[in-house]
Amino acid sequence: MSVKLFLIRHGQSQWNLENRFTGWKDIDLTEQGKEEAIAAGLELRGEEIDIAFTSVLIRAEHTLELVLQACGESGIPIIRDKALNERAYGDLEGLNKADTAKKYGEEQVHIWRRSFDVRPPGGESLKDTYDRVIPYFRHTIVPHLEAAENVLIVAHGNSLRALIMFLENLSREEIITREIATGAPITYILDRNALNNIHAAYAVTDLP
Repeated sequence: MSVKLFLIRHGQSQWNLENRFTGWKDIDLTEQGKEEAIAAGLELRGEEIDIAFTSVLIRAEHTLELVLQACGESGIPIIRDKALNERAYGDLEGLNKADTAKKYGEEQVHIWRRSFDVRPPGGESLKDTYDRVIPYFRHTIVPHLEAAENVLIVAHGNSLRALIMFLENLSREEIITREIATGAPITYILDRNALNNIHAAYAVTDLP
């Protein structure tokens, strides 16, 4: 038995376009973002998708809606949960990234954005995001995979980065350089052995 897990980062949002820290701010898609979502759905046309998961942020919800319309799977169950939300950027949310780098220094902003366990002021680190995404994945999403259901997750750059870190057993150094394009499906084919390994996977404190 094997099942498929599809991951998609939401299409371009208005604040992606404006180079702003978005985090948990509820910002919708640009026209380009809508086109990216439709293209992702067309890429998945012909794939059987049994259930979809997304965050509670409109850019991910809107992307999922367009993806499912384009791939012809609009009638499947959808589960929304804030566990899949983007990493919270706290006090940085809404700020232009280039202006923030001028104010705090490029090195400091790079640390806030790309380190594994350093939090921006009032926000989350990637480790914090990992600590909420992975338990949700293991306890809520994996049972659907074990029931031979193909699963689609539409989420965000950092929530998906955390999940990819877990699925591919990547180190802290490897994951912080991993780029995830907007609106580009990533497919994992998981057999019974892979699903068993998920249950035996390392805790975040044991990360390489």
